[in-house]
Amino acid sequence: MDHVPDQTINRLPIYLRCLSQARAVGIAVVNSLQLAQMAGTNAAQVRKDLSYLGELGTRGVGYDVEGLIAHVSDVLGLTEKRRVAIVGYGRLGGALHGYRGLADRGFDIVAVFDDDPEKVGRPAGGLTVAPVSALERDLRDLDVEIAILTTPTSAAQEVAERIAAAGVHAIMNFTNVRLELPEGVKVRPVDLSVELQVLSFYLARSS
Repeated sequence: MDHVPDQTINRLPIYLRCLSQARAVGIAVVNSLQLAQMAGTNAAQVRKDLSYLGELGTRGVGYDVEGLIAHVSDVLGLTEKRRVAIVGYGRLGGALHGYRGLADRGFDIVAVFDDDPEKVGRPAGGLTVAPVSALERDLRDLDVEIAILTTPTSAAQEVAERIAAAGVHAIMNFTNVRLELPEGVKVRPVDLSVELQVLSFYLARSS
């Protein structure tokens, strides 16, 4: 399972969401076609993706929903809590902190940081906004595994380097800066403006 393609990894959370929805309505077994229809792909792709995870399912029957949820969750590392910090506590950072879906999926936000003196020291959803000056110390002390970066663009590279230097190896980057970080630090870019432009493309051609 060391050579799972990136595109397959990107689809696994979608499959997991679909399986969870199937379980919620009492479906105990799904076949590749049913899962493909729920996930917006095709049956061959589902079978190929799941083949990277081992021998799963029964030919002619399908996949046990409960068992596949457990297996995919294990592959994604969701069987244990992940400690997360938000760096940049503006509107986006605050919205992400308030999103219950993170906690429901095992992502525990343990710290929030900002460099605005008017925010530092204030309560934030059960936490206290910490100063960015304490970033390295707090990330280490709290054993943070994932950092969500929502700083202004001008500060993104410097802050990301400090996050990496503190031993955090996974960063979700909501800035539009292409981060240059040491090998071994996984960066997941999330550019909302790009997604909106893609939607605009489709709208322009449907009108």
